[in-house]
Amino acid sequence: MFWQELIAPLVVLEFVSGNGDEERDKTPYKGKFWIYENIIRPPYYGIYEVRKASVEVYQLVADHYEKMLPNDRGHYAIPPIGVELGIWQGRYQNVELPWLRWWDEQGNLLLTGDERAEAERQLVEIERQRAEIAEQENALLRERLRALGIDPDNLS
Repeated sequence: MFWQELIAPLVVLEFVSGNGDEERDKTPYKGKFWIYENIIRPPYYGIYEVRKASVEVYQLVADHYEKMLPNDRGHYAIPPIGVELGIWQGRYQNVELPWLRWWDEQGNLLLTGDERAEAERQLVEIERQRAEIAEQENALLRERLRALGIDPDNLS
């Protein structure tokens, strides 16, 4: 936390719980937007409205926030860490919804830990199946060689 570390975070994401007025409040010394813009000053401030499935991202320019425009993919670039932020429609944790997600600078979705583990599990299964097929093909070739009177164990 800022008050413990005395270092502003690079990105702050506010998840709107009401209508978003609290997150956009510019009232001096008490409004969230004002406090982030004038006191904490993270370079990027995002407001995610779950109900609307939308995100606004502001970038600190000089002494104030400017609302960013999304890129061609509809994402907001965060160059210091080489990522983009945006809304992804899909299934995550068995729920089909629009989700706030990260992409790399080329527009490739960054996987969550669970998604990476599942992708790795699938790769391991594919490799296991390939090894099993290769073993079956090897056994079949050995049988054919034996049928031709060739001992596959003594090929020299």
